[in-house]
Amino acid sequence: MPHQPALRPGIIPLRPLGLGDILDGTIKLIRSNPKAVLGLSAVAALLASVPLAVGQAFLLDTMSGPLDDPESFAGSSDDLYTMSGILGQYAGSLVSYAIQFVVVTLLTGVLTRILGRAVFGGNISSGEAWQLVKSRIPALFGVVGLMAVIMVVPLIVFVLLLVAVAMNATGPGALGWIAGLTVLFLIAYLAYYLFFRTRFAFASPAVVLEGRGPIDAMRRSWNLVSGDFWRVFGILLLTSLLVGLVASILTVPFTLAGTMFGVLGAGSVTNTVVTAVLIAIGGTLGAMFTYPFEAGVAGLLYADRRMRSEAFDLVLQTAAIEQQRQGWVHASADELWHPSNSARP
Repeated sequence: MPHQPALRPGIIPLRPLGLGDILDGTIKLIRSNPKAVLGLSAVAALLASVPLAVGQAFLLDTMSGPLDDPESFAGSSDDLYTMSGILGQYAGSLVSYAIQFVVVTLLTGVLTRILGRAVFGGNISSGEAWQLVKSRIPALFGVVGLMAVIMVVPLIVFVLLLVAVAMNATGPGALGWIAGLTVLFLIAYLAYYLFFRTRFAFASPAVVLEGRGPIDAMRRSWNLVSGDFWRVFGILLLTSLLVGLVASILTVPFTLAGTMFGVLGAGSVTNTVVTAVLIAIGGTLGAMFTYPFEAGVAGLLYADRRMRSEAFDLVLQTAAIEQQRQGWVHASADELWHPSNSARP
């Protein structure tokens, strides 16, 4: 008897997913809703890229003096100008990270809601998605805030420990101790970061699609990942490497061009503006691809884990058959993601 292909009303087949299904489904998500997905991602990427680009352009502008005449520049009052460029770079980075914290959180929520409908073959505008998501925004920020605390606390502890070691270390081997301690910490922190990033990868989908609170959503994500940690980890890591490579291909030409303008130019206002624009374009193009792809993979992995651990594919198939009979995807399909609809509790 020939194998019956899985029902596929939307971007994925309604069965447990392989890596190819997840990557293909993410691409189909972007292609099926380009205005909503790429449009929103472009706006979010631009808002986050502009402050960083301005800071980098200002820093590159201040470097033109030392490069042109390093001997006469050293020790002059223009050192203050260089220092202001460095401070401008840090200020731009801080503003960019603050904006990313806000816009990426909002974007993730909206894209997850679009994905939830696209699984059934339905389309939803960005405005409609926002109306459905806006009540979940506080919980989304709660998840992101808790994740920030989890990631930042070890850094603070390490910095305090490093300061204590530096203040009490003496002798020629002190620098070696500090360097060795730093390397060991970076290795341990990378493992720590990847572990918790994987464990809580499904917290945002749980907030948006299941209506959970921040702590409950993080507990839900932890439980969904349990039993399949290494597979989830591998797919997320591979996705990060892939989008990082593609984003670099899109970003590097503009960043190099902007750097050349900033360093080799005359230091005029026009040159600084051109530098900032080029760097911002590169950053926007890279992030415009990265944001939706990573959100899409996380959302589809979440659906896959529910299908594997809760027989959720049976719920999706039953609903899809009814929607095909009616000839359209009703908004009530969004409610199917609630955990009460799982075939296996």
